[in-house]
Amino acid sequence: METGTGRGSATPLGRRALGRALLERQMLLRREKLPAAEAIERLVGMQAQAPNAPYVGLWTRLDGFRPDELVELITNRTAVRASLMRATIHLVTGNDCLALRPVVQPVLERDVYRNVTYGRERLAGLDMEAVLAAGRALVEERPRTNAELRELLGPRWPVRDPAALAYAVRNLLPLVHVPPRGIWGAGGQPALTTVEAWLGRGVDPDPGPDGMVLRYLSAFGPATVADVQTWSGLNGLREVVERLRRDGDGLRTFRDERGRELFDLPDAPLPDPDTPAPPRFLPEYDNLLFSHADRTRVVADDDRKRIFSGNQVLGTVLVDGFVRGTWKITRKSGAAVLLVRPFQPLSRPDTAAVTEEGTRLLAFAAANAESHDVQLAHTG
Repeated sequence: METGTGRGSATPLGRRALGRALLERQMLLRREKLPAAEAIERLVGMQAQAPNAPYVGLWTRLDGFRPDELVELITNRTAVRASLMRATIHLVTGNDCLALRPVVQPVLERDVYRNVTYGRERLAGLDMEAVLAAGRALVEERPRTNAELRELLGPRWPVRDPAALAYAVRNLLPLVHVPPRGIWGAGGQPALTTVEAWLGRGVDPDPGPDGMVLRYLSAFGPATVADVQTWSGLNGLREVVERLRRDGDGLRTFRDERGRELFDLPDAPLPDPDTPAPPRFLPEYDNLLFSHADRTRVVADDDRKRIFSGNQVLGTVLVDGFVRGTWKITRKSGAAVLLVRPFQPLSRPDTAAVTEEGTRLLAFAAANAESHDVQLAHTG
């Protein structure tokens, strides 16, 4: 296929070409032999509202990944969970937390001050510096849960909503979620402390978005400016992208089928659109599905609505590189059942391949179950 140049490609990149490029960079065309920490950095973090989701996300991308590898990274503070891009919880390495957190500070501030439930008038006229100083002292004394922050901050500002005070502290201070939350097989309420207290270092004092944008393109490109903004939650990135286009080796550019300009790194891979893509099980909230303004490179608009269940985002199944269904594991009387719900009937070969990959998923995610069973729901 024809590749792009700094002046743009004559041939537009179709949906399959963009999808295969994304799968290649997301390590979903083949499992890679990489340490988990390196994979997390290559992905620029992994969305982690569901504490076990990054474990499944790494299993589906890495050859031989075991939960203990990530458990060790979290317990030895090499990896942390923190609110970052889109003001959502991500699993990142400690180094990336320090580099990315100050860049997305405007996203977290916007989330607080525009929040109808906890922000706006509830924080109007408040001495926020005093609130954050009090919150910092509390979480650095020892990690605190949200309930503890409400209970301890409320009496200091008795006319204010304690939940709003705690929400401001949790989002405006650079905080991390400490174990056992995020440990495979463990539970507990989220407890937070500052990045300084946990990592022994402060965030980057001179942050800039350029490096983050380049890393996004490496993991998710080719992409439009709107795509970068959707992934990060930041606004006004057109100027950054244009500067990167002009500086150094510049950026490679393309057009999609609708004529929108796409940006990419000069040496980033672009597999053939017909490259085989094996079935893959993605965890809840996987960034593959939430990091572009136009997500049709991996999921049809009509199907995207099916991956939501109330406020939850379901695990999804990729078949031929596109989201073709959802999955969930249930346990009863020692048995673990993986129920796959295809959006449309699958071919016999795809059914067999999905069942085989699902069997491997159960062996990983439900290793202690007495029996495993993969079931595909009927469609139509």
